[in-house]
Amino acid sequence: MDDRRTVKVSKYLSKHLRHQPERIGLSLDPAGWVEIDALLAATAAHGFPVTRAELDHVVAVNDKRRFAIEGGRIRASQGHTVEVALGLPPATPPPYLYHGTVARSLDAIRAEGLRPMARHDVHLSADRETATRVGARRGRPVVLAVDAAAMHRDGHVFHLSANAVWLTAAVPPRYLRFSEPR
Repeated sequence: MDDRRTVKVSKYLSKHLRHQPERIGLSLDPAGWVEIDALLAATAAHGFPVTRAELDHVVAVNDKRRFAIEGGRIRASQGHTVEVALGLPPATPPPYLYHGTVARSLDAIRAEGLRPMARHDVHLSADRETATRVGARRGRPVVLAVDAAAMHRDGHVFHLSANAVWLTAAVPPRYLRFSEPR
């Protein structure tokens, strides 16, 4: 499977396992899982056939580990805009986590903090490098440090997804440390 096809299948799966399962006739269970056979049948029925080998390849090589397979089912690891309960246990975060964004978002972030927007949670990274890559998807990145230890002490709950993304409901402005654009 070439790199172009891998990316195309990954994006297709993300769209339908995180945001619009109904567009191809899928129903996710409450935790976001769907039977692999149902997914493959739906992709074929909607003009984008994916083989089981391609699916396994995309799951195996995705550097962000966006998908999990378990017991003949698949789900997106996080990032849903559809209602799901991933069932992730609360986790104690490292002292600092990081969030990548762009300069045009800073005024709103300073005023309101980090909000999940259309997603269920704010996504945070354990390292600056990952946050930089995330921010760079939308332009020149700005990396914000989040005082996760203080948030946790103050009662904010964190979860760690299967693909090592830290999730929390919101980050109030007082826990953010702003850095200069790179």
